[in-house]
Amino acid sequence: MSQITKQQIMDALSQVKGPDLEGDLVSRGLVTEVVITGSNVMFGLLVDPDRAKELEPMRVAAERAVSEIEGVDKVMVALTAEQKPSNGADTASDAPEQGKAPASGAIPGVKHLVAVASGKGGVGKSTTAINIALGLAALGLKVGVLDADVYGPSMPRLVGQPTLPDQDPHSQEKLQPVTAFDMKVMSMGFMVEEDTPMIWRGPMVMSALQQMLNDVEWGELDVMIIDMPPGTGDAQLTMAQQTPLSGAVIVSTPQDLSLIDARKGLNMFLKVSVPVLGIVENMSYFKCPNCNSRHEIFGHGGAKAEAEKLELPFLGEVPLDMEVRQRSDAGEPIVAFDPDNEISAVYKDIAAKIWASIEGDKVQKPKIVME
Repeated sequence: MSQITKQQIMDALSQVKGPDLEGDLVSRGLVTEVVITGSNVMFGLLVDPDRAKELEPMRVAAERAVSEIEGVDKVMVALTAEQKPSNGADTASDAPEQGKAPASGAIPGVKHLVAVASGKGGVGKSTTAINIALGLAALGLKVGVLDADVYGPSMPRLVGQPTLPDQDPHSQEKLQPVTAFDMKVMSMGFMVEEDTPMIWRGPMVMSALQQMLNDVEWGELDVMIIDMPPGTGDAQLTMAQQTPLSGAVIVSTPQDLSLIDARKGLNMFLKVSVPVLGIVENMSYFKCPNCNSRHEIFGHGGAKAEAEKLELPFLGEVPLDMEVRQRSDAGEPIVAFDPDNEISAVYKDIAAKIWASIEGDKVQKPKIVME
């Protein structure tokens, strides 16, 4: 099979009319951020954000045109826009006032959306997210997982599924997610090779995230776990503002540096009136498999103390464990492959607390602590 080239993509898109049927997409300079990885193609179309819904047929036409190129299997097209100039205000200044609901953007058939977030990377957030999802599934719930980290997607490796299922490239049906452990899973990592960098600007990333939420056949779900990107940038803020989250779970290690960043993530959710369901202390301690002694490598109890300070639920402490790491790397999350393990029991307990909070409407509103 010959390699798909950018020139082939541009030639196909030059046959698609631009907005108001004037010119074509290429001559008007509307095609941006073309990414080709194997048989998968992704690109953006620059449009006026106020006309995005009106120009959806143009996006579909562009998708169809590229799908007809020999060798193309999957196509993702995002309508995006250049970011408007900032007035110098804080990034979150456009957020709803405290007490007001986030912008509407409900996903048909999905009852609850729960974000799993951290203020920084490297705290085990994605491993925590997949095992919480599996803990919810163990309760008999219908569960989905969205990997919202476009730049560093982890879910394909965690669920042992490198690509999306084969689909008819000419079909106009919604994208079918991967089914793993009886859960529906979607990630940008299914569309690109693991070592392919996503060199996309913020507006493109946010448009792609909205597509993964709204253009995927999620079906009927009791809860969707959203593995958020680390930090508090544009993508995180947009997801928090434009997605009707039932709540957010903050993951942190016990050490002070991690807690400082976790506090930033927590305050971001508060600014957009998303309930914080609680804090998980990951890598809480290490239990030596040989001598059975306990070592508090990153300290211990910091996340629990923070939860008490903010009057938030402390959801549990997850130890640093060799088997969890090995199974995660192998695409065998611990709750699915060793459900009776004591760490699996911790994840299941965390999941049960989360479900009780969102179903029982007993979410506590923490205090904002700006430090």
